Amino acid sequence: MKIGVFDSGLGGLVITKAFIEKLPEYNYFYYGDSAHLPYGDKTSGQILSYSLAAMRYMISKGCKIIIIACNTATAISLRYIQQRFIPQYAPDVKVLGVVIPTVESALQNNVKKVGIVATSATVRSHIYLQELKKIKTDVDVVEIATPELVPAIENNKFNLAEEFVKEYSQSLKNVDSLILGCTHYPLIKDYFRKHLPDVHVVSQDELIAEKLQNYLQRHNEIESFLGRNSLREFKVSSFNKHSQKVAANLFDDIVITKA
Repeated sequence: MKIGVFDSGLGGLVITKAFIEKLPEYNYFYYGDSAHLPYGDKTSGQILSYSLAAMRYMISKGCKIIIIACNTATAISLRYIQQRFIPQYAPDVKVLGVVIPTVESALQNNVKKVGIVATSATVRSHIYLQELKKIKTDVDVVEIATPELVPAIENNKFNLAEEFVKEYSQSLKNVDSLILGCTHYPLIKDYFRKHLPDVHVVSQDELIAEKLQNYLQRHNEIESFLGRNSLREFKVSSFNKHSQKVAANLFDDIVITKA
């Protein structure tokens, strides 16, 4: 069986690449729901509906464990999927999100102020604010919705993305840590580090792979079912003309096909 990675588009390929580099022996199935991109401007009901459809599809493709790389889907859908959907639909499958490991990383070194850049829906959910406060009640949190970044990245307009990053950075110069709360944003993490040189930028591609490795070591009931043929399959629900070019920035030999 496979390790599945779900995202609203191509951003989750960054996480998948990190998984493959850390754990190359396993079989992977990637699904990007680019037909409904971006999730960040959708209603909670729409996001839940899209996420449930993706879970059904990925389970049908043999995914034993699914990582919801999309922060927006994690914020809106993960709890429902874990508590209501999976126990009834596929109780032997595990579904994990990306928020908790990211929060833990952002709070290292006794930080006092954390910034968050994310989609409008993720910011609206306040999931990062809530999880940060659970661990450190007195932490100061700055949340900024950055809706322009995902379309710029998906359309391969990285110069435009940097202009937006430069603009947003003006409001983030006083934070100790900055959470890039969208799986697309590791593709532009260097822009944030360039414009915020004194801030600890938390990029999910740099921490999630180790968290997955630790999880599999602790859960043999999942790990023992995973195939180890280094097979990789990459699917999207819809193509745009830049899909292959954006993907090629990460994987030299990637082939993306339509689901």
